[in-house]
Amino acid sequence: MVTKHLIITGRVQGVGFRYYMEYKARQFNITGWGRNRRDGSVEAMIQGAPENVEAMIVRAHRGPPKASVTAVTASEGSGDYTEFVTHPTE
Repeated sequence: MVTKHLIITGRVQGVGFRYYMEYKARQFNITGWGRNRRDGSVEAMIQGAPENVEAMIVRAHRGPPKASVTAVTASEGSGDYTEFVTHPTE
């Protein structure tokens, strides 16, 4: 299992990005969480098999159709998760 902390920037709020991440997490058997941040970015913690986590990072670079992602910063994450949930803005 691998855990990564992501910060996704660009036009990523108001376009369904968190729900897109939740949908993709189910597809790739990823657990963790996603939320909007007050600075306009989206933050996520993703956990799963290394190849599935990499697939999620690739999808984060694309985002949903109305998104325009400028950067995805991935760093080592922590925690233990049983499902992927969407949290309120922090």
